[in-house]
Amino acid sequence: MRTETFFRHPAGMALSAIIATFLWGSAFPVIKLSYKYLEIGPNDIGEQILFAGYRFFLAGVLIFIFYAIIGRKNEMRYQTSSLKILIVLALLMTFFQYIFFYIGLSGATGTHGSIISGTGSFFQIIFAHFLLKNDRLSLPKVFGLLIGFTGIMITFIPKGDVSFSIGYGEWLVLASTIVAAYGNIVTKRALTNFSAHYLLGYGMLIGSTLLLLVGVIMTDFTFFTFTMKDLFMLAYLAFLSATGFLLWNNILKYHPVGKVTLFNFLIPVFGVMLSGAFLNEAVGITALIGLVLVATGIIIVNIVDVIKLKISEKKYS
Repeated sequence: MRTETFFRHPAGMALSAIIATFLWGSAFPVIKLSYKYLEIGPNDIGEQILFAGYRFFLAGVLIFIFYAIIGRKNEMRYQTSSLKILIVLALLMTFFQYIFFYIGLSGATGTHGSIISGTGSFFQIIFAHFLLKNDRLSLPKVFGLLIGFTGIMITFIPKGDVSFSIGYGEWLVLASTIVAAYGNIVTKRALTNFSAHYLLGYGMLIGSTLLLLVGVIMTDFTFFTFTMKDLFMLAYLAFLSATGFLLWNNILKYHPVGKVTLFNFLIPVFGVMLSGAFLNEAVGITALIGLVLVATGIIIVNIVDVIKLKISEKKYS
């Protein structure tokens, strides 16, 4: 089966989305464990940025190696007309997104980080309303947004209290989520002119190079000493980045945004489950309620577009 045929098929789309969201959900506990084993504390901002740079530089290299192995290295040949969009995507999807994310996750739990990251669909819906034609907010979408953001607020109500307790880590993870949501809209537009793997490979290399430069300067050119366990986790993070984004960008190319982002509800689900399993994080009742509401909100805001698409397909069939 040709790659294009696989990603166009509904089953291929669903399988790719589930694998991608599982990989992204698993990133939360793995990053937290990497911080633990490498002794990177909440105040070690330079080390956090440097570690992010390692991950995404390796992920970018993996993409180039993969396409060379399968005999499609010509597709990765640099195109001068792409420079502007590559810089934009490198800054949005790698540099700024992961500076916020890596610093933020050092001060947030894997559970809270997972739930907050799940709101990416909400911000993407809002950005799409202003930036994409024929993708306006509707009453059901507004209802879904309200449910989702209510879930976030409930997540941060401490036990036995009625006030909110949101630290700097959660705010930075939220900032990362907003940047990523805007970046997805920009990526969707760029996919009309360039392939997903081309944009991703170069975007990661450029963005990670900037992360490495900032990290090295902030740590006074001090590098990590990796054990085999550390290297395995770094390799896994690079693999999930390359694989997850390749799968996601390819299905975005062949399917409507709403139909694809419907699967985003799985990211916080996988993230919370895996954080509980590997980090031994206790998931309180407010976090569980928040998770359910966020997942429900994601489904509601995206199911509208899926229903419209099915009606349109029946109309013209």
